[in-house]
Amino acid sequence: MKELLNGRFRVPQSNAISEASDVTGRYSDLINLSIGDPDIKTPQRVVEMAFADALAGHTKYTDPQGYPELREEIRAFYREEYGIPVKDEEVFISASGLTGMYLSMAVILDPGDEVIVPDPFFTCYQGQIEAAGGVVVPLPTCREENFGISLERLEGLLTPRTKALLLNSPNNPTGACLSRREMEGIGEFCQKHDLFVFADDIYTNFCYQEPFFPILGVPGMAERTITVNSFSKNYIMTGFRVGNVIAPPAVIRAMKQMNEYVIYSAPSVSQRAALWALRERRELEPPIFQQFRERMEYGAARMNRLSNLSVPLPQGSIYLFPDIRGTGLTSAQVAGRILEEAHVLVLPGDTFGRCGEGYLRIACTVENERMGEAMDRLGRMELFRK
Repeated sequence: MKELLNGRFRVPQSNAISEASDVTGRYSDLINLSIGDPDIKTPQRVVEMAFADALAGHTKYTDPQGYPELREEIRAFYREEYGIPVKDEEVFISASGLTGMYLSMAVILDPGDEVIVPDPFFTCYQGQIEAAGGVVVPLPTCREENFGISLERLEGLLTPRTKALLLNSPNNPTGACLSRREMEGIGEFCQKHDLFVFADDIYTNFCYQEPFFPILGVPGMAERTITVNSFSKNYIMTGFRVGNVIAPPAVIRAMKQMNEYVIYSAPSVSQRAALWALRERRELEPPIFQQFRERMEYGAARMNRLSNLSVPLPQGSIYLFPDIRGTGLTSAQVAGRILEEAHVLVLPGDTFGRCGEGYLRIACTVENERMGEAMDRLGRMELFRK
């Protein structure tokens, strides 16, 4: 009998993020700091308006490229927030940011094309790039350099097969943010070496030290940048599964064609919710931002009180990436002991690449009281006791 599965799936691959969900029922008092799904509800106004639109009949297929109203609102967002002109033919509405990222890779990468990805990186990138036929080339980063991007190291990784650089700022898992000056330097580098950029702009509302600036806004980069965004984190809409892509028209046309083979159009009600989130953003974003900044600062302060656990002042995202190298143990060993001894679930840093070894990713997705309880439990462990 012929093999049922293709070669990539015959040997099951481990994934710490998906495996984390398997242990959530192991302890009745578990504190889950592993997944980036905040405990905050979607803003009530967004839910109410989307529900009203559903009752009014917005429950059908939409334009495969996305609701024209939503595309126009996204164009207005980039124009008003960053001064970036975006044409309608450069906007695509996807069923989640993840889908948008994979579709963009699938239509751009040829078999064997290399994508340079700063390491540590979001776990899904590797699977997406490889599923699209590409090859992941990790670009090492480190805490001593604030997990920034070294152009010298980047240039050393270039080969004739290098097609793109993947940027994620604010970064998941490190929280590192690229400044406008750094974005401009990377943009000049990519133009010099004829590279495309996949820009994963998922956490743009969570820059705590200086405002976010997209690489799309660097002169000359619009024609070589594929920007992926999502409503999941900025507006606490993880379950709505709606995102968008800004890219050159040829890319949008190809994505639309491929998407029709898979889902045809993003969910109509989710698109209406996204429309209202954008229209109400000036009221919605500030309290969400403030709540997470307080959570990040509180979490960092509590971690820095412990032995063998340290983290700098958060730059961005909703994750802390504490250094646990002082324990002398691997990230997996430390995460395992925290689960078994403290009943707190965190992710080992090596889940996010080789440069994540020696760190943990801790999601600030719970209230400070709950985070404080988690840190109290860690403080009672011999591993972290002062």
